[in-house]
Amino acid sequence: MPVRAGEERWTADELAAVRGRLEEEIGKFDAEIARAESEIAERMGDSSEGAGDDQADAGAKTYEREHEMALTYNARDLLAQNERAIARIDSGTYGICESCGKPIGKARLQAFPRATLCVTCKQREERR
Repeated sequence: MPVRAGEERWTADELAAVRGRLEEEIGKFDAEIARAESEIAERMGDSSEGAGDDQADAGAKTYEREHEMALTYNARDLLAQNERAIARIDSGTYGICESCGKPIGKARLQAFPRATLCVTCKQREERR
């Protein structure tokens, strides 16, 4: 795995720890998505829900449903990012910035293992 100048190379144990953390998060996201989808399906299947509700109740229920759907979407996005990071580890491209092609930095990847951009490119992206 590539590293920036002055950094020590990745050890097998360090890379295994990052991979383990990503896989653990994948399990959590899978469980969170399954739970949320189950709750959403239960609410959608309850035909008596909403009967006799005033506008405030209906609005609150719509807000709750949309909030749960947004959380589920976010969990799916994070799940995909983790799966992509593992695929990059397997292909040997983990740690390479997808924008400039330079090493991302070992410390950044240890803190945020889903990172696909080096700090410079990420800052540039956030300014846009």
